[in-house]
Amino acid sequence: MTTDQARRPSSWLIDVVLAAGSFVLYTGPILAGAASGHGPTAAIVALGLLAAAPLVVRLRAPVAVLAAVSAALVLGALTDVRFTLFVSNAGPALVLAVLTVADRLPWRRSLAIATVATAAVTGAELAAIGIHPHTEQDAIQLLSATAGWLIGYIWRTRRQYEARLRAEEGQRAKEEERRIRAEERLRVSADVHDIVSHTLSMIAVRSGIARVVLDRQPDEARVALGAIEAASRTALDELRAVLKSMRGEDSVDAPTLADLPRLVEGLRADGYQITLHVPPDAGAPPLVQESAYRVVQEALTNVVRHAGRVPTSVDVTCLDGELIVSVVNTAGGSAPGGKGSGFGLVGMKERVALHDGTVSVGPRPDGGFEVVARFPTGASDE
Repeated sequence: MTTDQARRPSSWLIDVVLAAGSFVLYTGPILAGAASGHGPTAAIVALGLLAAAPLVVRLRAPVAVLAAVSAALVLGALTDVRFTLFVSNAGPALVLAVLTVADRLPWRRSLAIATVATAAVTGAELAAIGIHPHTEQDAIQLLSATAGWLIGYIWRTRRQYEARLRAEEGQRAKEEERRIRAEERLRVSADVHDIVSHTLSMIAVRSGIARVVLDRQPDEARVALGAIEAASRTALDELRAVLKSMRGEDSVDAPTLADLPRLVEGLRADGYQITLHVPPDAGAPPLVQESAYRVVQEALTNVVRHAGRVPTSVDVTCLDGELIVSVVNTAGGSAPGGKGSGFGLVGMKERVALHDGTVSVGPRPDGGFEVVARFPTGASDE
């Protein structure tokens, strides 16, 4: 059984109805005396069955069925037996057989097979005109077979087109899934990098302070060690949140722009001169706010690593359907990435690109450095 038949269990019943209908409607009236045939009754029954019965297995053996139907028509024409109501035994048998061949086989092969079968039947009809001049004959089977092949070819072409569409849709779905997974891996790796990078930078600064003041100012050293502990705990909590998000847990509190004051206060406590301007209502989706927070976190980490305690400003604005985040350190700092790997800046750009945004990173004319990220939000200020 073919795959199509497995998907359509009622196809066999349909073929049984077609075969029975072909015999009952086109040969039955002759046997019942309601219409005139020609030839012995046994021959009419035999040829009628030979033309109709094979249609039951037309989907399983289309070529054999076409051969059987053609043989019945050739024998009927040459032996002067009319087993259907119409001239040249016209009926649905040959049409269905040729149609099935065209529908099931590649078009070149089906055309060759249908041509041979139709030529044999048409040749027998033309020969019968001379052999049996008193019996009506014509070449109607040539026209009906041609129409049957064209219909079958159209059905096959349509089915192949629909199969290609389904395959393309499946491929697009797989590619979309791969893209989503890649973006998720990129987001997770960027989150881990930002968390670890920022925390280690803070730990490095605080541990350096603790080492310097340990003997002379033990209270200050304790404060520095306490800050290291707090930064470590915060980093662990954020990493746990990232891992929970990978498992699809809904109860994950991702950082937003509302968490920027806490981030900045932690740096101010270490002596960094940072000013922060954030609107009360950012008007951006949570994922955009999380990415904006990570951009600020990475930019400030670069300030700590490479610029030192120079005046730095963090500004967040919403303008013309965009969330704009800028981090600018003034003169006295050097461009980030001079001694680093550059992964932070690359990850920052990739993170912003996930939202179809843009980011510009580079030195300022006054010797400072700036990071400006733009996230489309689709909301207008008007």
